[in-house]
Amino acid sequence: MIEKAREFAVMRHGDQKYGDLTYSVHLDAVAEIAKEYGDVAAAIAYLHDVVEDTDASVGDVEAEFGKLIADCVSILTDEPGENREQRKSKTYAKMAAVSGPTELALVVKAADRLANMRCCLAEDNRRLLNIYRKEYPVFRESAYRQGACDPIWDELDGINDSWQGRVCERLYER
Repeated sequence: MIEKAREFAVMRHGDQKYGDLTYSVHLDAVAEIAKEYGDVAAAIAYLHDVVEDTDASVGDVEAEFGKLIADCVSILTDEPGENREQRKSKTYAKMAAVSGPTELALVVKAADRLANMRCCLAEDNRRLLNIYRKEYPVFRESAYRQGACDPIWDELDGINDSWQGRVCERLYER
């Protein structure tokens, strides 16, 4: 199932880029983090952006991978909005209401955010890291479920806390 999800996602994302890299680099990074939480989590990780960023529909995902995976991908797909703030506000509200088996989507969302933040740190992408930092309290409130994937959240909290510290240090240096 994992390889099938990877092939499906890579084909659908086509020539799409993640920065300067092929999109599969991002998908592989998210799946690598999510795989500790099972094969279904890894499959969802590969598919997490496929409805949002390609011509694939939730129905396409359901036909290939079943209802649970399709429901999780639907949860991970940003809601429409005129700008990032509107999209994320609606999406985080949707995530906050999730319970039961589809909470697996929230594990993948945490893995996705961790992969993105790791990449920002590696590339010193302060602009995007600052966006994630500003969103972090609402993101955490919406997606965190105690015991679901605490090691991921521990690293996310650490990155967020250290980034806030660096911002404060730079302000005091002025």
